[in-house]
Amino acid sequence: MKFNLLLVTSLSLILFGCNDSNIEKSTSLDVVTAPVAKKIAYDMEIHGDIRTDNYYWMRDDTRTSPEVLAHLDAENAYSKSIMAHTEKLQDTLFEELKGRVKKDDSSVPYKKAGYWYQSTFSGDQEYPIFIRRKGDLTPPEEIILNTNELAQGKEFFSIGGMSVSTNNNILAYSTDFLSRRLYTIEFKDLTTGKNYLDKLENAEADMVWANDNKTVFYIKKDIQTLLGYQVYRHKLGSDQKDDVLVYEEKDNTFYTALGKTRDDSVIYIVHRHTNKTGASIIDANLPDSRFKPFNPIEENQMYEFSKLGDSYYVRTNWNAKNYRIMKVSEGNTTDKSKWVDVVPHREDVFITDFEVFNNYLVVREKKHGDTQLRVIEIKTGKDRFLKFDDPAYYASIGYNPEINTSTIRINYSSLTTPDSVYEYNLSDGSRTLLKQDEILGGFDPANYASERIFIKARDGKEIPVSLVYRKDKFKKDGTNPLYQYAYGSYGDTTEASFEDSRLSILDRGFVYALAHIRGSQMLGPQWYEDGKLYHKKNTFTDFIDVTTGLTAQGYGDKDKVFAVGLSAGGLLMGAVLNMAPELYKAVAAQVPFVDVVTTMLDSSIPLTTNEYDEWGNPNEKGYYDYMKSYSPYDNVEHKDYPNIMVTTGLNDSQVQYFEPAKWVAKLREYKTDDNLLIFDISMDSGHGGASGRYKHFKDKALELAFFFDLIGITE
Repeated sequence: MKFNLLLVTSLSLILFGCNDSNIEKSTSLDVVTAPVAKKIAYDMEIHGDIRTDNYYWMRDDTRTSPEVLAHLDAENAYSKSIMAHTEKLQDTLFEELKGRVKKDDSSVPYKKAGYWYQSTFSGDQEYPIFIRRKGDLTPPEEIILNTNELAQGKEFFSIGGMSVSTNNNILAYSTDFLSRRLYTIEFKDLTTGKNYLDKLENAEADMVWANDNKTVFYIKKDIQTLLGYQVYRHKLGSDQKDDVLVYEEKDNTFYTALGKTRDDSVIYIVHRHTNKTGASIIDANLPDSRFKPFNPIEENQMYEFSKLGDSYYVRTNWNAKNYRIMKVSEGNTTDKSKWVDVVPHREDVFITDFEVFNNYLVVREKKHGDTQLRVIEIKTGKDRFLKFDDPAYYASIGYNPEINTSTIRINYSSLTTPDSVYEYNLSDGSRTLLKQDEILGGFDPANYASERIFIKARDGKEIPVSLVYRKDKFKKDGTNPLYQYAYGSYGDTTEASFEDSRLSILDRGFVYALAHIRGSQMLGPQWYEDGKLYHKKNTFTDFIDVTTGLTAQGYGDKDKVFAVGLSAGGLLMGAVLNMAPELYKAVAAQVPFVDVVTTMLDSSIPLTTNEYDEWGNPNEKGYYDYMKSYSPYDNVEHKDYPNIMVTTGLNDSQVQYFEPAKWVAKLREYKTDDNLLIFDISMDSGHGGASGRYKHFKDKALELAFFFDLIGITE
């Protein structure tokens, strides 16, 4: 490697103290070279095919193996040595990123059950303080939870769910100190400020109160697969071992969730599969009763509901590819012949969300990729659309706990507009800006411009792309560096929203491109179908075709293209690296899902069985062969690759650390170039990276410094 740096003797001693098979050492100088992992052949056979994994030994579910930890430490030391000359730049970027954040800040208060709730930040605090005021906003604040106190002395901290009892006196909240998303639920008496002795371990983040103010429902997780599959009923003041199991999901391809209707009358369990959903309900006033089906689970049938009076409004894809909204009385939910259309299905409009109020139905829709918010008067059927100005933007229905209201909170941002909360008057369409995030450091939205364009893919499909750049830095002549991001899985749509850290690349002349590739639902459910299972490769070729299309149109320099993806987007990066490495100057693969076949064959690994309908089940030969043909780890070749930065967290609960660890080792073995390959492992965090308001900027500063250094940006 041609960028190796001299290190101080102490660092060399740390490295050389590791197993000789793990670290390649220089014999003449104290130079840190890339860690070379030992190879132990591990054969895996299925469908008459044998795959040999030389780095399978890196898997340690306990995360305590001295040999594995030594190898990861060596990777971190190597990464640090390679990036040592950029430390000043990293510090500059960190302060720049942190400096845009308003230190003393607070959320827009919302009203629920007679109290106004709000979260606040102060000074250099990493975590929020949750407060409330009774009646209106004039009384002194009551601190219901100071998460900075909970996080004190912890390397990682995450607050999961929070829920106040219906009598407003008890707070239930969940915490995670390891980043494995195994939460502990605790209870605080808001009248005394003291905690109850109750602790519910190994739970999902959320919990639901019954109306008796002493019964709580929660979901317990399998500590191996991390799948939440058991719903328990807990009585406040009792031991967890005495909790009553009220539902157990026997099919491990389902996810389980809990909820409560906004009128506090019904508690429900959600049974969610990739292509079918169901729900079970009880009266919230009768917590000891048995859950009963809302509607039987049917193949390829999805639904979700909201309650108004004695009726339910249901968003469903029943005979409606792009979804429709129906209405049914509460006694007839299991009989779909009694469901009636409220918002019919339309071929060119995808209904993504809705909220119902006493007099209005608010529907979030997508048409040709653009978001629309439609307000319908329930009695008359008259409707209007809320207006937005930017060419590419994000708009959603905010948190609106009150049903009897004539106003609604809307979240809005765009590639050039910071996150904003509007209050819309449902009767006349007028709007009031309640808050827009203040971006410090001289930010002026007038300096930036955004576009929504379409790039033709190789099969003729038009791929939406959202672009943003700084006006005085951009020339459409192919000279700007290009930063391209995408996700493209699970039907998850990455919207064209604001990100203050993005300003650090725009102000240095980059064009930012968000590629809305297949696998998302940017253009509706069919867009998702065309990017999953046997169509998964469309996701990868779309990304590649967007790159070539943007550079051909002059939006970016073909020799300065940087690609970034996270999690399943990391899979995207791995596939693109194998398919078209020559197109990219550098790639950042963050917590990447890269060992697809091995993971999807192992039901003990978190999330595997739930995702057969996303990737396919490789126990079936057809899916095995297709998956193997694109799995990044299985397709590393002896060829040149661009500069690569890989990140992971030792405690990642979704993509296990050993996937990127093995991938990096194999890339080091196979690649024929002298380009950089660095692997940064957070030994304290998981899938979401560092916790806290500011700490995660360290990770972003490292990524940006890696990119900037490659094209000579030093300030």
